[in-house]
Amino acid sequence: MEYPVMIQIQRIYYPVLAAVGVPVNLVAIVILSRGKCGLSKCISVYLVGMAVADLLVVIIRVILVWIGGMYFKGSFLFITPVCSSIIFLSGAATDVSVWFTIAFTFDRFVAICCEKLKTKYCTERTAAVVLGTVSVLGCLESVPWYFTFEPLYIIDNVPWFCNTKSSFRTSPAWAAFDMFHLILTPCVPFCLILLFNVLTVWRILMSSRVRRGLRVRSNGENQSDPEMENRKKSIILLFSISGSFILLWLTQVVFYIYVRIADIRYFYSYTDPVYLTEQTAKMLQLLSSCTNTCIYVLTQTKFREELKNAVKYPLNLITLSQFMR
Repeated sequence: MEYPVMIQIQRIYYPVLAAVGVPVNLVAIVILSRGKCGLSKCISVYLVGMAVADLLVVIIRVILVWIGGMYFKGSFLFITPVCSSIIFLSGAATDVSVWFTIAFTFDRFVAICCEKLKTKYCTERTAAVVLGTVSVLGCLESVPWYFTFEPLYIIDNVPWFCNTKSSFRTSPAWAAFDMFHLILTPCVPFCLILLFNVLTVWRILMSSRVRRGLRVRSNGENQSDPEMENRKKSIILLFSISGSFILLWLTQVVFYIYVRIADIRYFYSYTDPVYLTEQTAKMLQLLSSCTNTCIYVLTQTKFREELKNAVKYPLNLITLSQFMR
């Protein structure tokens, strides 16, 4: 059977994405959990939470939804209660992953722009509470998706496939929920990340000018500022993560807005530009669940050292075992 070009690309892309996404997120979770990367406990909690959420996105959306749908047709994954649960978990994992990024961005905004609130808010306990609250709310918001489907066939009293209920297309309540979901993820997060980053940049520029001027007056020369150096490292990490999120979600956000304005609900062929844009947007969006570990490697020296130690550890064990023989 010859598949359309986009389907052929996806049949290669998603297995590769899964093969990369699972190990890199597991590595990030293990290394960051050790707390030896020179990051504050607060930041480490957020980064571990984001890595866990990204791992769940890869497992649920990439492996169960895409790979399962393409390579395991007719398996238990297509039993109606199972596929409804997978769709619910897929929505919940995506929402939680996105809002964890917002929570981290807001935490860094508070740390840089709100000196009085920083000592109370930017703590390990607050980070854990925020991530727990976001997880619960993200799951609750996605529960209605489970009830939007009905069986397409019933074979030997077993319901198969997830067919969207007709009421979902005609009910004003479901239409309102669908619109609310699209606004909540990804439109609002996209705007919030842009807002927090703009405010953070403005604050950094203002404070750096003031500190540079004070140090020149007091010392008579422009010396290095340890506080600004530490802040610079934190900012590089923040902007790398949020910038990656914005770039990889941009196509999805623009596509959502265009589809709503043009009132496009269906595509007519696998070569339809609407279909191609939608699938490309989804591929880029899911790629965002695999990029944070690469960002840590590129921006965090101690993370690179811990990664090297992790790679060397099994090699050292093999060398030691051979030597003892």
